[in-house]
Amino acid sequence: MIKKLKLLFALALLFSTTTIMAQKTYLALGDSYTIGESVDISERWPVQLVKTLNDQGTEMAEPKIIATTGWRTDDLQKGIREDKGLLENYDLVSLLIGVNNQYQGKAIAQYKKEFEELINTAIKFAGNNPKKVFVVSIPDYGKTPFGAKKEKQIAKELDEYNRIAKHIALSYGIPFFNITPISREAKERPELIAKDKLHPSGKMYSEWVALFADDVAKIVKQ
Repeated sequence: MIKKLKLLFALALLFSTTTIMAQKTYLALGDSYTIGESVDISERWPVQLVKTLNDQGTEMAEPKIIATTGWRTDDLQKGIREDKGLLENYDLVSLLIGVNNQYQGKAIAQYKKEFEELINTAIKFAGNNPKKVFVVSIPDYGKTPFGAKKEKQIAKELDEYNRIAKHIALSYGIPFFNITPISREAKERPELIAKDKLHPSGKMYSEWVALFADDVAKIVKQ
């Protein structure tokens, strides 16, 4: 009986270990939008994405998120350098960054340079495989109560930031998912805005995920 129990325990441990090893790893790089400012952890879009992929049958580990509210591109670079919990390689890497460069009035040339550097960093963490990386566009906070007074200026400037990000991403063969139109619906759909009147709600994040989850599933399975 004892031998049988030991055998069952060993098989269970082996199964558990194999399952863990089989899980795909995901690194999400960004700022307040990636860390999910003003929403619950379960409502963060990287967390929702992992849940969706798991529900679809792709075994995903919890996402590793390097993101902080207020970060610019240079802040994200510093955050990556200082994080001691990073794996050498990930099965999936995402990048969404730039709104604070725009908000703080930084030179767009700085964004272009540092965004491309971050693209190369993302590729490195994806095992030097750009096909395992994807970029998400910057949402338009000018459609929120916080940004309403400068709505047109914000839209114009973020369009330029997103144009640059898309051009760089596509030049490396990296998918660029444009969620900005969804963010612009927030002006007429207040349920898409978090309680802080600035950031997306969990519902908006779920709409982002619905937009690109199927495409991301294909990326992971490559």
